[in-house]
This record gives sequence, structure tokens and C-alpha cells, in this order.
Amino acid sequence: MSTTIWKEALTDEERVDLAKMEDWRSWLSVAINWGLIFAALALVAFYPHVITVLFALVIIGARQLGLAVLMHEASHFTLFRNANVNDWVANWFCSYPVWADLKPYRHYHLQHHAKTWTAEDPDLNLATPFPTTWSSLKRKIWRDLSGQTGWKRAKAIWRRDMGLSSGKTGRGSDAGWHQLRGVLTTNLILLGILAALGHAELYLLWVGAWLTTYSLVMRIRAIAEHSMVTDPADPLKNTRTTLISPLERFFIAPNGVNYHLEHHLMMRVPHYKLGKFHRILHDRGILDQALIAHGYREVLTAAASRA
Repeated sequence: MSTTIWKEALTDEERVDLAKMEDWRSWLSVAINWGLIFAALALVAFYPHVITVLFALVIIGARQLGLAVLMHEASHFTLFRNANVNDWVANWFCSYPVWADLKPYRHYHLQHHAKTWTAEDPDLNLATPFPTTWSSLKRKIWRDLSGQTGWKRAKAIWRRDMGLSSGKTGRGSDAGWHQLRGVLTTNLILLGILAALGHAELYLLWVGAWLTTYSLVMRIRAIAEHSMVTDPADPLKNTRTTLISPLERFFIAPNGVNYHLEHHLMMRVPHYKLGKFHRILHDRGILDQALIAHGYREVLTAAASRA
């Protein structure tokens, strides 16, 4: 019933408009994410202090998630209209720098959309541990910020690329040292740029954020999207949208990633139009019974609500 209701709320013209891609807006998103990363690095270069270092780690980690979100966008062919440009930009500007790869990601992620909250959903293990206890959530957050989660992720990606394990994005027969070409090339370019500017040591902030704050914002995002749902079979209740403040958008949820319910309803809507899609559904009462949270504090409180 929910599927029929929300589909009937949109006109054909609105569907076409929502799915219309504007390449310049995707280029702008890529530029903003990298601009904020370099701004954070520059802040530490000009004002080296423990406070600026911590601030930079938070910003860089959030924007590493932002790059991963744009890779996710490309997995649906909604980053750029030209498929070759879509995949090339996604890999070289977004995926490879954060040790990800569009091709294997696309395969398993589209299965997640097709099999959401079923036994065949490859992301089910991200949602089922919640709600948990507050002490358990604190331990998870500590593992993220102490680098334990990031180190575990690094070992898993290494094993995947070397063909030592299959996992959700297994390489299969295509595994091997050549799979490191993208991550090594892009990270060496980043290191080279910083070295040319006289601050090679700032590359440690990039690695440090990947191991720590990036892990934390990825966890918060994953909890918010599919945990503690009210009806796994209802598309309006098995995926959550989180309404956020500008600060939360800046520090936690870049590139419209908080509009996850809308993304699941229409995968072909680009990230820069998800807010518009949300407003249409809201104004027509479609979201009155949908799974909506008001801020990540509400999400995390629910995630830690088990006695």
C-alpha cells in the first residue's frame, strides 16, 4: 500500500524533473568536498595546534565520507550523465583516495536496494545489532576513534584486494597487486601535492582521519539509515531519513546522505535533488507515517536504548 501511495503522489513531469541530472552540480560537490579537505589541512599548516589538528581530523573524516557518498551516487549512474565520465570521476576523485572501488561496490550495493531487509540484503549485518546498550555503543565509538575499526577495515580491504577473502565486495579471480594501483596513485598524488607545498607531514592527517573519524561518521550513517526500523516490508518504514541541522550536515552528513528513505524510493534522483523530493513527499502527507528522525542525537539515543 505504501508503495502505491507515494508513487501516485508524483506526476510524470515531477518524476522526470527529479531524475534530471545536472553535471555541474556534481562537479561542484566534488570540488566542495576536496576544497574542505584542503582547507582543513591548510588550517593546521598555518595554525599548528592540538585543537586545529582535532578539528581537521573531524572535517577530513566527514569529507572522506562525502567522497564515499559520491562513489555511492556513481554506483547508481547518477553522478554524471556520461557513464564513462561517471565511473572515471567516481573512482579517481572519490573512491581510490579512500581505498574503495566503484566496480565491486556497485554490484553488492544494488543487491542491497533490491533485497532491503531480507536475508539476502548484504547490509543487514549493519542494522541488526541495534538497538544495543549505551555501554556497547560507547565501546563501538571508542573503537572507531582509537583507530581499531579503521585498522580492521584496512586489513579486510587488503585481504579483499589480494584475493585472500571474498567479503561483500570480493575481487574473485581479478584480485592481485594491480588492485592497489588506484589507491596508491591517488594517495601518492595527495602526498606529492602536500610535499610540494612544504607540508608533507600533513598527509598523516589524511591517514589518521581515515582510521578514526571516517570510521565514526560511517557508523553513525549506517545506524541512521536502516537500524531500528518499524516495518521491514514497508518502503516507508524500513529506511530512515534524518532531518538535520546545518552543523550536522557539515560534520556528519555530507551530500544529502541523510535523505536515505527518499533515495530508496527513487534511486535515480541525484543527491542534490533529494531535499526537493523530500519536500514534495512531506507537503503531500506521504511522510506522515514514514520513518523520520529529527537529528542524529535522536538516532543514537534510540540505538542505545536497550536496557
